[in-house]
Parts: sequence; structure tokens; C-alpha cells
Amino acid sequence: MPIPRKQIRMTMRRMGTSPGTDSQRRFFIALLPPKAVQTVAWQLKQEMAEVYQSYAALRSPPHITLQPPFLWPWEQLSQLHQGLAEFALASPPIPITLENFDVFKPKVIFIQVHPQSELLNLQQALAQTLHQQFDLPLEKRPFHPHLTIGFRDLDRANFHKAWASFQTRSLYFAFTVPQLTLLIHDGQHWQIQQEFPFLGELSC
Repeated sequence: MPIPRKQIRMTMRRMGTSPGTDSQRRFFIALLPPKAVQTVAWQLKQEMAEVYQSYAALRSPPHITLQPPFLWPWEQLSQLHQGLAEFALASPPIPITLENFDVFKPKVIFIQVHPQSELLNLQQALAQTLHQQFDLPLEKRPFHPHLTIGFRDLDRANFHKAWASFQTRSLYFAFTVPQLTLLIHDGQHWQIQQEFPFLGELSC
């Protein structure tokens, strides 16, 4: 049974850096690349930390955010799981292409994600589902898929030094993501909380 909108509205709000309260926890929803790609992305994040003193990206596994962080009542986690499982049940695996690097000035450096129609449609459908079923607010900014390797604590000087290096590099991966991932904040890092297999049929 869907949770009453009034109840959810009272317990949910967009988050900053707090992991949540005793009854509410901080979550976000993403696509995670396969292990081989994660290994390369982790190496890039570690380079950002060691060479350019940007550590924030090390607090989460390499990912493509679909739904940014939100608060959710811990005692109602099963309802969120059910909604995400039903959504994934009807969604096919998602093709992803990563290619080279780009920036959101003046603090973010990321691996570019091709804005393929399957990915854009998935994100839009997920946002609408979460809004309609659980009253999560719709994101006002346009969806720009990316995989972050440095952000937030990257100061201006190191941003320019890092971008001078990364803008000349080449990177390419193409793969299919077979599941949706829910991540939870443990107070210091983001951890995988649950995965939901995509079981819908691929279009021809």
C-alpha cells in the first residue's frame, strides 16, 4: 500500500551532508558500472586525492546518479524497496558509454556519460515514479549524466591543474548495467544498501 503523501511530505527533505536522524536515513539511487570499470574509476579518484587534494569522491563507489540524496524513514524502507523492485522489474538493462572527461566549473571533474535515450528515459521514468508514489520532489536542474572523480573539496588552483591533465586524456568504456542500486550513508561513506535487477525486455 502506498505511503500517505502527507506523511512522506512531513518526513522527507533534500539533504546536505548529514547522514540522517535515528528514524531517517540518507539515500540516493544510481547506476554502478561493472567491477573492471569501477577499478579504473577508483584509480582516478585516488589520483585526484593524492595529487590534487580532492578526497570527497572517495566517499562513494563510482556511480551515475539517477536520484540525488534524500531522507527516508528507516521503518518504511520496505515500501521503498518494493517500489524500486517493481520499477526495475519493468525496466530493461541499460546500455552505458563512458568517453573522456569534462567539467562543471569551478569544482567538478567527471567522466563523460553519453546521454543515450535509454538512460535519459530511465532517469525520467524513475523521477516520475518516485514523485508520484513517494512524493519526492522533482529535480529542477536538467539531468546531465556523469561519473564524478573530483568535486566539492577541489580548490580553484588544483581544479585548473587537474583539468589541464585530464582534458588531454582518452578513456572509453561501453557496457550494460543490469541493476538499479540504492545507496545509504553510514555517517562517513556511501554504501550499497540494495540492488534491484532490471528484468524488462530489451527493445529491438
